[in-house]
Amino acid sequence: MRKWRGYSKPQRSELYLRWSLYLMAVFPLPGALLSIGTDSDNQRYLAAARVAVVIGLALTLVTLRAYRTSIDHYLRRPTDHRRWLAVTGTVALAGSWALLLVGPHAGTGPDEVPFTVGTVSTMLFSAFGPFAVALPPRRSALAGLGGLLAVAPAMLVAGIEPATATGALTFTAVLMVSIGYSCRGFAWLQSVVWELDAAREAQARLAVAEERLRFSRDLHDVMGRNLTTIALKSELAVQLARRGRPEAADQMAEVQRIAQDSQREVRDVVRGYRTTDLHAEAIGARAVLRSADVTCEIDLGEHADQLPVPVQSVLGWVIREATTNVLRHSEAGRCSIRLRREDHRAVLELENDGVPAVPPPSQGSGTGLRGLRERLAAHDGELTVPDAPPGSFRLLASVPL
Repeated sequence: MRKWRGYSKPQRSELYLRWSLYLMAVFPLPGALLSIGTDSDNQRYLAAARVAVVIGLALTLVTLRAYRTSIDHYLRRPTDHRRWLAVTGTVALAGSWALLLVGPHAGTGPDEVPFTVGTVSTMLFSAFGPFAVALPPRRSALAGLGGLLAVAPAMLVAGIEPATATGALTFTAVLMVSIGYSCRGFAWLQSVVWELDAAREAQARLAVAEERLRFSRDLHDVMGRNLTTIALKSELAVQLARRGRPEAADQMAEVQRIAQDSQREVRDVVRGYRTTDLHAEAIGARAVLRSADVTCEIDLGEHADQLPVPVQSVLGWVIREATTNVLRHSEAGRCSIRLRREDHRAVLELENDGVPAVPPPSQGSGTGLRGLRERLAAHDGELTVPDAPPGSFRLLASVPL
């Protein structure tokens, strides 16, 4: 359970889907175990029951491994799926032949033939699942058809009526189709989950890259012309100074003025980039959280617009950083943002659920909360993390008005 709480949503989804497939590998074993005590007086029947238990156990073990490697292959991970598919197919076919030949033949009793036929059918469609996951549909269909054709002679040699053998193989083929669609559907669903997770990460990286490009364009627009002018005037001043012309001092004074103007413009750009709007950040946080399937409740009160601009800016940064923490460090399903006034102070409270009991190794190494404390301290504010119920996280940011 501790490891489960530390898993991400795609990892939890994969674990659930994997075990859904692993349970299909256990089908041959319960029927074989139940068949042991059915007819204790028939030695041939008891021998077949023991063989069924051994084969069922062996087939369950190799099928579990085959499911694991097949899913890894479908998700494009390095694996040795071919070898385990070959082992699973060999155990299923050899076990079917052995069970049919050792088991009771036709004429021994009318109730004894269905035991071997039913067990063989269970082994065949249970072993077909990994083939359906790892191989393309056409190749897996050919593999299933080949297995049915390989078992048909054994039924005839065992003395089973052709009509009974045909009906059993047809029923097994129908079960194979059902199992194949289910298993491949599970694997496809897991691949979609991982693709969506990768797309979400790529979208976040693209958003950061676009913001960097925008900021670089702003700096280029502000500084490009001024730096070019400074270079040209400096070169002109050098030439005038070498000739002993008094105009060199005027040119250097012009360079100094342009440099001061450039410094002021860069500060304006950085100030505009770092200034945040409280309402805009709240609306953006709600949109981002809802896109991540997190219910977001926001209550800024009736007088949020009347707060001083510096207070709105620093609280906007708190909302931005808290939203980032919710997405990075939790599996939240609900988040609330509330703003209130207490004793001439603006108090912003953020709370979310989905906090893992065991934090990931990377958590705690960031600088987000430390940066918020520094921003709030510049306005005589403070940031606290009070106690919260298990699985929840609370953040209080207080700024004097």
